[in-house]
Amino acid sequence: MMYYPLEEKAILLREEDDVAVAKQKLEAGTVLVHQGKELCVLQEVPPGHKVALRDIEEGASVRKYGQVIGFAARRIRAGDWVHTHNLAVGQLEQEALRNKQALIEHRNSLLSRECGAEARAEEPYPPEQRRTFLGFVRPNGRVGTRNYVAVVSTVNCSAGAVRAIAQRLKDEALGRFPNVDGVFAATHKGGCGTAAGGTDHRILQRVLAGFIEHPNVAAAMLVGLGCEVNGAAALCKSAGLAPVGSFECPGEVVVLNIQECGGVQKTIERGLKEGVKLLEYADGFKRTPAPASGLVVATNCGGSDAYSGITANPALGMAGDELVRHGGTWVLGETTEIYGAEHLLVRRAASREVAEKLLDLIEWWKRYTSALGAEIDNNPSPGNKEGGITTIYEKSLGAVTKGGSTPLMAVYDYAERIRRSGLCFMDTPGFDPVSVTGMVAGGCNVVAFTTGRGSCLGFKPAPCIKIASNTPLYEAMKDDMDVDAGVILSGVSIRDVALYIFEEILAVASGKRTKSELQDLGEEEFAPWVVGPVL
Repeated sequence: MMYYPLEEKAILLREEDDVAVAKQKLEAGTVLVHQGKELCVLQEVPPGHKVALRDIEEGASVRKYGQVIGFAARRIRAGDWVHTHNLAVGQLEQEALRNKQALIEHRNSLLSRECGAEARAEEPYPPEQRRTFLGFVRPNGRVGTRNYVAVVSTVNCSAGAVRAIAQRLKDEALGRFPNVDGVFAATHKGGCGTAAGGTDHRILQRVLAGFIEHPNVAAAMLVGLGCEVNGAAALCKSAGLAPVGSFECPGEVVVLNIQECGGVQKTIERGLKEGVKLLEYADGFKRTPAPASGLVVATNCGGSDAYSGITANPALGMAGDELVRHGGTWVLGETTEIYGAEHLLVRRAASREVAEKLLDLIEWWKRYTSALGAEIDNNPSPGNKEGGITTIYEKSLGAVTKGGSTPLMAVYDYAERIRRSGLCFMDTPGFDPVSVTGMVAGGCNVVAFTTGRGSCLGFKPAPCIKIASNTPLYEAMKDDMDVDAGVILSGVSIRDVALYIFEEILAVASGKRTKSELQDLGEEEFAPWVVGPVL
């Protein structure tokens, strides 16, 4: 029988935790020694999965991160593998959450006892110590990290023409304009078959306007069919954009309608002609020094594993704290993946209004999922579970660490324009393309994306930095991963990895290509959130 110090084979995040996380596969019979006590592993425990440190009775809570991640579905013995077969959200907990009065009491308790209790920030750096990056300063003062021309469809009916225009501009014109990073097509499956002025229509308008006005977009073309609900004229009016048929000056958006142009082919030819003018304008921008306060970074996690909440996510959150001290903006999203950890953000809320808006979102999601016959706590995917994540509480407690430790300054609706610096939250689904689409539409000019299973997401026009939670993943997918946070499991400090990520953000913002950009990924992920019915 082999004896090992617990810290050699597993990670104990808090002394009060009931479980430890295996660094590597633990064979049955392995004996772990912690604080002079021996723990015999009773079944094989896969890497990233949990082993019980003590006996836990059926129905009792189970703690990790010092927080409850679920309840024992049956008696768990010290040394047992802890996963979906013996750990769940808990029947009693679910019934309590369905009870309206219990929800009200829980909300009031959070607001009265915990709101803002931990809303403490480190001192910002003095102006002379604040970092800069090389960006594209726009006429309105916003700063881009990339210099793109966008071709955007108002409706799915014009998507084919949009893709053709973008491709011909790439093939026939782009090479003549060295300061332009590229041309991208933003196409989608909506734009009609929905209530004019309804929720989905307003969301789509915000998303499209956010991409047209994005700091990484120097100039844009909007292509419609001509009879859709999401007509170009109404979209431009709602966003305060100046639609024109032929580009002449900054602040104008070229608008083409297939029906007015005389069909798809004539629209493509017209688009090519106008697109060259947009490229000429965009080529006039050059990278110049800009303060790091101009960075608005979207954080997202996809294909997570149990190491994500131990390595990549907390390191990313600490990098965010550093950016905030330089005056930048750090954006946390994925509302379904803070469920069960929302109290940690409430404690950091800068005001009661911020806390209330966050809790309102959680309650909306419970009603929304319930109305569709789903449950918010069913979020962990098969890949998440295979990687060691058992419940939504466990997933959320790891995911929320991407938000670092600074005060929560604002809560935004999906795709709403982000105007506050510091840590902000945006209401987005957990599905990566939809989530990132909303945050980029809100103005995020860099995306920092953590993964434990190997998500390959790229996203135009915002460069996407991929951060691997474990070294085997990084080594296996070096063409896709930008940062290896798995070195934390080998003894490198979270602080050192965080500072490395911060420097990588500045380098990418200054023009360094991410792995997804080197493979020209990032157009297929544009996916505006569809909330309501298709009519």
